[in-house]
Amino acid sequence: MAKIRVHLYIEGKVQGVWYRAFTRDVATKYGIRGWVRNLPDGRVEAVFEGDESDIEKAIAECYKGPPAAVVTNIDIKKEPFKGEFNGFEIRY
Repeated sequence: MAKIRVHLYIEGKVQGVWYRAFTRDVATKYGIRGWVRNLPDGRVEAVFEGDESDIEKAIAECYKGPPAAVVTNIDIKKEPFKGEFNGFEIRY
């Protein structure tokens, strides 16, 4: 399975609704490594590294988000795989 890296910018009502914890749980479920954090402009930013099929499943779940979230868009940028992460973390 091909390993890939994507950089996500998630827009909508995604702060103050447990979106980062949700993203961490989804990443853990699929064995994805990387990080997630809030941005000052109200978006959430994340980097995922892992198997392409697992990342596609995780992104599909990120479009739904936790119950209180309303995701309006996810900007997905593909980047070269680096394999630099040991796990998945919430950054502050």
